Amino acid sequence: MRAQADRLGYEISVKSVTNIVFETIKIGIIKSNLISMFAGLCMALYVSDASFFDKIGEIVLALVGTTFVIGAAGAFNNVYDRDIDIVMERTRKRPTVTGQVSARNAILVGSILSVAGLVLLALASWEAALFGFLGLFLYVVPYTMWTKRRTVYNTEVGSLSGATPPLIGWAAISSDLSHPALLAIFLLMLVWQMPHFYAIAIRRMEEYRSAGVPMLPVVYGLRRTYYQQNFYLVLLIATSALFWSFSPTIAVVNAVVSAVWLGLSVAGYRRMPESGWSKTMFIFSLYHMTFIMLIIIGYSLIKPLF
Repeated sequence: MRAQADRLGYEISVKSVTNIVFETIKIGIIKSNLISMFAGLCMALYVSDASFFDKIGEIVLALVGTTFVIGAAGAFNNVYDRDIDIVMERTRKRPTVTGQVSARNAILVGSILSVAGLVLLALASWEAALFGFLGLFLYVVPYTMWTKRRTVYNTEVGSLSGATPPLIGWAAISSDLSHPALLAIFLLMLVWQMPHFYAIAIRRMEEYRSAGVPMLPVVYGLRRTYYQQNFYLVLLIATSALFWSFSPTIAVVNAVVSAVWLGLSVAGYRRMPESGWSKTMFIFSLYHMTFIMLIIIGYSLIKPLF
């Protein structure tokens, strides 16, 4: 009986430590970014006519290296934002806020992951390591340290970092950085993040206001955010044209799904309460990106087999 209790206590302890580590490096953000990274990687396999298994070494290096680099960015962000995270409901239980992880240890974890991740990416290709470094730098310095607390354009700055994962995946496989397909997926990720994060900002508007973070709806209100969101949704539809040379099917699918998102935005703003509209926009943004990335991955990997 006592042995069972000890084993149960050990399992709970291991699970708790694992959860603390995952929360420190923001495992949720890692997972979502790995999908777009893998989509960029698969596109590069397709356009370079490379076999998945022939490139398995580069693929594994890219997956693990990207995981480490994004985790490092999350750890550094958690350290720097401790003072505002404690004010916001969704972040006040982060380990760096509760004291479960000290700032020193979080910085140590971030530093180790940064070096390890960039080394692994460099083993795949130096271009992949360069994009990994750019993504890390843009997220930590221009976004977290410079613009997040100073300007409503923090979202635009942050989106630059969020658009680098597919560049990492592509560069791990192909050195052709001028291909229109690469520009297409980069701009897709860049533009998609704007309405996605506007939806979050509206849902958490009072929390951002209390924390002193100048998100667009906090500074300029809901109506301005609505118009700006729709502007980016129109741009999202326009990015579909860039996919045409890669795949007309993907171009059409992205245009249709993005147009549905725009339609939901217009109709929802008129008919729903603020909370319901922002929730719909947030949920649809997740479905949109997951669906488009899976379509890109499936097309890139399956079509060469026929």
